[in-house]
Amino acid sequence: MDETRVMVVDDEPIVCNRLREHLEKHDLQVTTFTDSGEALAALEEGRFHVVVTDLKMAGATGLDVLHSIRQRGHPTQVIIITGYGSMEAAREAETVGAYDFVCKPFELKDLTRKVKRAAKRARRGVGLLATEG
Repeated sequence: MDETRVMVVDDEPIVCNRLREHLEKHDLQVTTFTDSGEALAALEEGRFHVVVTDLKMAGATGLDVLHSIRQRGHPTQVIIITGYGSMEAAREAETVGAYDFVCKPFELKDLTRKVKRAAKRARRGVGLLATEG
């Protein structure tokens, strides 16, 4: 089985670095972006099993990233992390097809467990919610 590819998108470099270091210790291949526009471009170029994205960022938000993935019909699973947890944002994320919505601060081991479960789901091709329009 090929390596699980994870994208982390957060405008705070320290968050990207901590997540990358921790997830790589668990045999996950991690690519990080502090610019959500660059992350969206990378999604055009290649496939990731899981995207862990901050909700609120300059430019494209975590919900924008989620919408982009779902519109393409990719089985990529999206976990949204945020320090600004609101029920409205969580509901929208769930409606659009987020795998999970996690409020900061979170335990790295818990997030790693969620990433691994989400990757299994992505490998099965679950989450193909391409919007027709």
